[in-house]
Amino acid sequence: MKQWNTQLAGIAKALSAAAVFGFALQAGAAEVTWDRLLNADKDPNNWLTYHGSFKGWHYSGLDQINKSNVKNLHLSWMHTPASSKRGIQSFPLVADGVLYYTSASGQVWALDAATGNFMWRYQAKIDTERSEGTFFNPYNRGLALGYGKVYMATVDGRMIGLDAKTGAVVFDNMILTVEKGNKGFTGAPVIVKDKVLIGADGGELSGCCGPIFAIDANTGEVAWQFDTTGSDERSRASWGNDSWKIGGSGGWMTGTYDAQTNSVWWGTANPAPDFDWSGDNWQTEGPRPGTNLYSSSTVVLDADSGKLKAYFSEMPHDAWDFDAAVGEFVQIDRGGKRYMVHPNKGGVIFVYNADPEQANSDQVLKVENAYIIGKTFNFITGVNAKTGELLGRRNLDLGKNPNRCPAIDGAISWNTGTYNPVTGLYYKVSQEWCFDIETQKVDRPADFSGQAYFGASWTVKHPESRPAFGTVQARDPITGKAKWEVEFKYPPLASLLSTKGGVVFVPGADGTFYALDADNGNKLWENKNGLGHHGGVISYSARGKQYVAVVTGWGSHVSGNYGPLYGEPFVSMATDAGSLLVFSLN
Repeated sequence: MKQWNTQLAGIAKALSAAAVFGFALQAGAAEVTWDRLLNADKDPNNWLTYHGSFKGWHYSGLDQINKSNVKNLHLSWMHTPASSKRGIQSFPLVADGVLYYTSASGQVWALDAATGNFMWRYQAKIDTERSEGTFFNPYNRGLALGYGKVYMATVDGRMIGLDAKTGAVVFDNMILTVEKGNKGFTGAPVIVKDKVLIGADGGELSGCCGPIFAIDANTGEVAWQFDTTGSDERSRASWGNDSWKIGGSGGWMTGTYDAQTNSVWWGTANPAPDFDWSGDNWQTEGPRPGTNLYSSSTVVLDADSGKLKAYFSEMPHDAWDFDAAVGEFVQIDRGGKRYMVHPNKGGVIFVYNADPEQANSDQVLKVENAYIIGKTFNFITGVNAKTGELLGRRNLDLGKNPNRCPAIDGAISWNTGTYNPVTGLYYKVSQEWCFDIETQKVDRPADFSGQAYFGASWTVKHPESRPAFGTVQARDPITGKAKWEVEFKYPPLASLLSTKGGVVFVPGADGTFYALDADNGNKLWENKNGLGHHGGVISYSARGKQYVAVVTGWGSHVSGNYGPLYGEPFVSMATDAGSLLVFSLN
């Protein structure tokens, strides 16, 4: 009995020490200040923002894991949340030894970044009737950290601020009402100064006006709002027949901030109806005649007021659902010039002058270059490298339009690429598939109704010449010159990560997690993670050790194409599960 009591005392002492350590880990963490966020690119030990830093590189400056030893990478710990319908699509964040991430339906998790030990969990109470009235429930793609809080936006239009140490609710505010159409939030917020920015989804819904919000980081109240549809006379005039009132758009992924010009850069979504039957007469006919500003565009806003500084319409009168809502803006300085590199869903990479003062008198951004990474496209014949103008548009005629490429899901999806300053290369996924689409005339919904608004039906298909496939390409980000390319049987849907150690991590669609040589694309390592990936991958350091964290989980709208195209393993792949897997060298 004495021995048993001694053992119990030892166990109690150990548990007490662990509890104290866990508390110390939280209490000793430095606050994520605005200065830390501004300089996140200089802090490789942490991953403080969705894009890693405002530079948007999705790059880790750690090199403990490198191309010579990545073959020894193994699973260090993992975390499996509660049932995760449509998998996990979020990016983890790490601050001072604590890892935060979201899973479906508004769940937030805080874990010890070195061990995976549980710290706290929060579950938002979602208005399921409202959220299931959209196509995006229960997506959540991530968080923002700052000022002692964790910020999450929800599919039913709220912004929630949680205490970073305890998970207690600091505020829970309804930001987006249904007055002008049922929209919500699926993207990760981003902190800019004393505000939290988030953009609405709902490009396929007949509502208005695709808002981007700046929310007070302390109170959760709206500080300013920019409408991507109908925000000014120029926009309203570009939507014939007052179609801006049912115009969709939005900015559902996470933009970035440029401190040098105090500007917010954001990509915007497709107009509604998604597809239309106007064909080559889209300027004067159809359900939304005109260029439909500022949908499928890049917008540059003043960070303090939300006022429009400049814009570029990447897909004027987007006929194909090739929107610009990809949140990836890669900031690069070269030769005394500052560039902002932005991929478009159609497979076009736009290279902008990063100074909005270089825009013309109509506020149109200066295009320094534009190039295409898609390999099977035929919706255009090309793009003007000097102006960004689409060449040889193939618009959709009323009725059947066979073999249009890429498919609605794009040559580029919302997943991010990565820029490596050591190699000077930009690594990006392309998706090579097509669809048969049939447009039809549909009745115009009531203004601001939030009703689904599609002008076509479609079926995804393989390109005519070969089975659908994907690539990871390494290019000069400014010139577009290709260095190497690796082909994948199944197009990757997840984001990429490159590191100072010379590795590019590629989470595969079939559940295989790859490490490639950043210099030549050679495969260095792979691991079977057991479930497809369509979320984020990051690297960080905790207690002196480098880790690579990736989320698994399958079941998005885009991933629904894989079963019909390829059969197994996708027909049998679970769509209500997902995990966070964390790898290290020992």
